[in-house]
Amino acid sequence: MEAAEEAPLVALPQSPELSSGPGDISPCDLTILHFNDVYDVDPSPEEPVGGAARFATAVKKFDFLNPLLIFSGDCLNPSVLSTITKGKHMIPILNELGVHFAVFGNHEFDFGVDILEEYMKQMHFTWFLSNVYDRFTSEPLGHGTVKKIIHWNNIKIGLMGLVEEDWLDTLATVNKSNVNYKDYVEVANEIAIELREEGADLVIAMTHMKWGNDTRLAQRAEGINLILGGHDHDYGIRKVNETWIVKSGSDFKTLTKIDIRLFGASFQYVFEKVDILSYLEEDSHIKAIVKDFTQNIQYMLEEVLCPIDMELDGREITVRRSESNLGNLITNAMLEATRADVALLNSGTLRSDRIHPVGNFTLHDLLAVLPIVDPVLVVRVTGAQLLEALENGVYKYPALDGRFPQVAGIQFGFDPDAEPGHRIIRDTVKVQGQYLQKKKIYLLAIKEYIANGKDGYSMLKSCPRMFDTETAQVLSTVVMNHFESIKILQGRKKCLSGHRMSLITTTSKSPSLTAFEEESNKPSSIIAVPGIEGRICHISQDMKEHLHQLRTERKQGLTTFPTISDNTSENSDSD
Repeated sequence: MEAAEEAPLVALPQSPELSSGPGDISPCDLTILHFNDVYDVDPSPEEPVGGAARFATAVKKFDFLNPLLIFSGDCLNPSVLSTITKGKHMIPILNELGVHFAVFGNHEFDFGVDILEEYMKQMHFTWFLSNVYDRFTSEPLGHGTVKKIIHWNNIKIGLMGLVEEDWLDTLATVNKSNVNYKDYVEVANEIAIELREEGADLVIAMTHMKWGNDTRLAQRAEGINLILGGHDHDYGIRKVNETWIVKSGSDFKTLTKIDIRLFGASFQYVFEKVDILSYLEEDSHIKAIVKDFTQNIQYMLEEVLCPIDMELDGREITVRRSESNLGNLITNAMLEATRADVALLNSGTLRSDRIHPVGNFTLHDLLAVLPIVDPVLVVRVTGAQLLEALENGVYKYPALDGRFPQVAGIQFGFDPDAEPGHRIIRDTVKVQGQYLQKKKIYLLAIKEYIANGKDGYSMLKSCPRMFDTETAQVLSTVVMNHFESIKILQGRKKCLSGHRMSLITTTSKSPSLTAFEEESNKPSSIIAVPGIEGRICHISQDMKEHLHQLRTERKQGLTTFPTISDNTSENSDSD
């Protein structure tokens, strides 16, 4: 894909004082209200405070203009409330706002295609997706609409919905091999011609992709008047060639009012940025919807995610000093969701500080373990950087420090008595069953917190990211999807869309995940909780001497090495 040149942002008028009638508004042929990427329904402390209830007040003040309300994707996740409701609270909110048309964002798929399609039946508006097709059904993914012509204020408007290929790689609940992606420029040109032939006066592309791709679309596609975009959270308006691109911020804090006047065969556009400020009253209907969901949180927290057949050890004394089955469970889920080579989680993430008993593991239990909305990123690291990260992880051992790593896709041994910074025994480090190579590039799944160099992981701060935070899955959602996959494999839940099983098709060869692959046709054998697998080991003095001897012999032609589960090593779980 060629990089697009960035067009300058267009300066906009300040947020207008919202009137309640037509007195101060000059006539126009069409008004469009646009917004995108809404996650938190509650207001923030700073202006513009936003919040769904005040946003509704702002939208409804323009009702006398008969506006077309368009949403450019991302509403079901991520937020704390979305983790609890699986985004269901957004259904009545968007319905009450009066959304007319929308394009799918990547986070619409966070809880799976089945749930998305179930929600769509309850939504009073049409979702679009024009350039991604489901290989199972040969229909657009999520059964989105490809194109549509509507009549609004005597103007024939053609609509399409386009997304970029990049975020398909990040969908935890959809395997890219199960969809057919078509380049958005090619599809846009085809659909624009069809819409014009069908009599469209105005052609609008609703998109959910980055500025660079929207710019490329405007440069390469013909016949599109407006690109109403999402995915980026920064507000901006640009004109590229004869096409306007609009991005309207995020989190119900801003919307864009677009007044369109028809002059013969051409249009004139007037854009206004509307900030959702604290002086606006909260809409009573939206406020009641939010209150209803928040009052029922305790009931929703009792949802059983998965029965577990062994205790999960989340005690600080365990997770901050040794391998734990809770850490193995969560890092396994990270590997599944990201398809990385290695997953590394700082143990300070795990907050429950208790043993979770055998029985039903609930949403309340999960949020006790993972109370923070943590995006999971994938970065490119060298083997040398990965070694440095492991050294940092055990640097403060035996202190109960949050940097201690829980891992998947990798196993290593360390000498707790060695000088900090020199504790990892290199000859014990294996990635996906193969000895680590310092110059090789690996894909590492980590939290954004670690990617930003926190907890001493400064060596990861400059590592190239495979995708950005706006595209990332939230860690708690990743674990929820892991449990959903297990229930499907155990035969306790049906997958109507076929897009859940792909979660288990992972390249990881850690024992518990390999068991998924080998036993996928034996539902009763699938277990929810991995055991202690020797991913992290304390290396004894005898073992170090043995490894040193083998290293010397290797230089003379020896090519085999002992595994780190050798009887002379000490598994960290016993510590």
